[in-house]
Amino acid sequence: MTDAQLTQDQIGAAQLPDWRFISSALHTRFRTGDFATGLRLVDAIGEAAEAAGHHPDLDLRYPHVNVKVWTHDAYGVTELDLSLAMQISEIAAGLGIAAEPAAVSVLELALDTPDFATIKPFWQAALGYRSNPHTDDEVRNDDADLPTLWFQGSGSEEPRQRFHLDIRIPPEVVRGRIAAAVAAGGTIVDETPTFVVLADADGNRMCVCF
Repeated sequence: MTDAQLTQDQIGAAQLPDWRFISSALHTRFRTGDFATGLRLVDAIGEAAEAAGHHPDLDLRYPHVNVKVWTHDAYGVTELDLSLAMQISEIAAGLGIAAEPAAVSVLELALDTPDFATIKPFWQAALGYRSNPHTDDEVRNDDADLPTLWFQGSGSEEPRQRFHLDIRIPPEVVRGRIAAAVAAGGTIVDETPTFVVLADADGNRMCVCF
């Protein structure tokens, strides 16, 4: 079924070199070089999206266009997204525009708490966010492409940060990003198969997720 959410393995099997699967969506950046070329690309993507009845999120900038493809109803990537992503890559290639998928990233906010159910309603109301229908510990506003806020469980007696940043980036740039942060005075606090915890000189932490 075209509206069934795909697994990461299924998405990887589609072999989409122009795209990266990050935070439940396919992302890429097309290096247009100028605004007029970006407009031509956006117009062409718009025509393809209308014909397919499936629409990406487009962010037109002076030197590039960011594209996010996902299925809102499924809260993830479906066959519709794979098909549209392939079409968009073909359109860009036809215009002589190169993809730069390693440049994309998704910023999330994380709030440490021993009881997220107590504070989640406040943050949801104060930010005007919606609850993620597939997980209780997250609120988000995808309409405005604002950072997701998720609640990380911590013990009530243990020291905890009120906030830290999570950044999700393509795997091929993870080590370079971590090395740059360490060279700039940071330290590696912890490392797992899916994220690395970094701290600045004051001990403030963030996670590089991949």
